[in-house]
Amino acid sequence: MQQILQQAESRMKKTVEVTAEKLSHVQTGRATPALLDQVTVTYYGTKSPLSQVGTITTPEPRLLVIQPWDKALITEIEKAIAHSDLGFSTNNDGNVIRILVPELTTERRTELTKVVRKLAEEGKVAIRNIRRDANDAVKKLDGGDTGGGGRNKGRGGDKKRGSADPVQQLTDTYVNKIDELTEAKETELLET
Repeated sequence: MQQILQQAESRMKKTVEVTAEKLSHVQTGRATPALLDQVTVTYYGTKSPLSQVGTITTPEPRLLVIQPWDKALITEIEKAIAHSDLGFSTNNDGNVIRILVPELTTERRTELTKVVRKLAEEGKVAIRNIRRDANDAVKKLDGGDTGGGGRNKGRGGDKKRGSADPVQQLTDTYVNKIDELTEAKETELLET
């Protein structure tokens, strides 16, 4: 039983981490290097994350500056940013690339709030699926529906219900963590 709980908790933690990372990619009108995490550049025939071919800084709240380690990559980086779904336009002076992160309109904030809620719901569904897997494992551990006599079957059911409570408590804890992340991201969207 303890092993089932540990496995479920480990998977739920990972789900919260993945959800937090996805939420960090949602643009808030504030420049952060994380906005460019999904951009990959072809470097010597290999797709590489932008952060591995240059330095990304934020000298101002709405400005990203990319300084490639190899200046020959500037046009390749600009193409990668243009082909991403970020909607950023770039400026370069031959040494660095500057990206001005546009301010968010009220309509865009509303759209992004919906995106945040959708990502959060995906995380919650994943946690509920982990709960279902854990409960199934508990059923098997407790003997499940062995089809034996009525008395034994009844005891197995009581054990199962008693064992499912810690799984539900774990689920509630991690769903609450996703709710906290969502609330923080929505607040960030509305404040900027």
